[in-house]
Amino acid sequence: MNTKTLCHAIVLAALCASCWSAAAADAPASTDQVVLPQVDRREVRLPRFPSNDFEIGAFAGSYATQNFGSSPVSGLRLGYHVNEDFFVEAVLAQTKVSDATFRQVLPGGIFPAASEKLSYYNLSVGYNVLPGEVFLGRGNAKPMSFYLIGGVGSSSFNQQRQSTFNLGAGLRVYLNDHFALQFDARDHLFALDLLGKRQSTQNPELSAGVTASF
Repeated sequence: MNTKTLCHAIVLAALCASCWSAAAADAPASTDQVVLPQVDRREVRLPRFPSNDFEIGAFAGSYATQNFGSSPVSGLRLGYHVNEDFFVEAVLAQTKVSDATFRQVLPGGIFPAASEKLSYYNLSVGYNVLPGEVFLGRGNAKPMSFYLIGGVGSSSFNQQRQSTFNLGAGLRVYLNDHFALQFDARDHLFALDLLGKRQSTQNPELSAGVTASF
């Protein structure tokens, strides 16, 4: 094959390749649709998990009535967790206050009897500030939350009912999904007229208790 014939063959091959590329470009695209599976839908009932937003519990501790010393206190609490940060709590409690110290100085003492019942109720708002964990023994960690709390209520003492403010802090340790230990330190502020002069009093309380969530 001479050079002239070889050049003609190369030119012919190039022309054929160019025509084939143009024909392929002009060919219509496939219009076949993707086959979608026909699946019958069925109704699914989602399980209802308990929210555990409510809690009820009992507590006991020590209540220090200003000018009359400390005495045991016990009560009930009912709470509702609005969200992870805020909760509201209602408390009803009572203690007995003795005027034994005054009876050593004043004949007949302050109260008609040797002791007088002091009861109170309040409604408070709490805020969880330090959620975390606490270790109960080696390798046994429990969820916990440290909170600040405050509210208003009423105290009944020696036939006097007074508006009461309470401020404090507490620690809640969750034993499991339904039970928790709760430790509180609060100060109850209200005015009294027992010694011939009306004065504001501060009455700190330390308590511990257990709560159940539902």
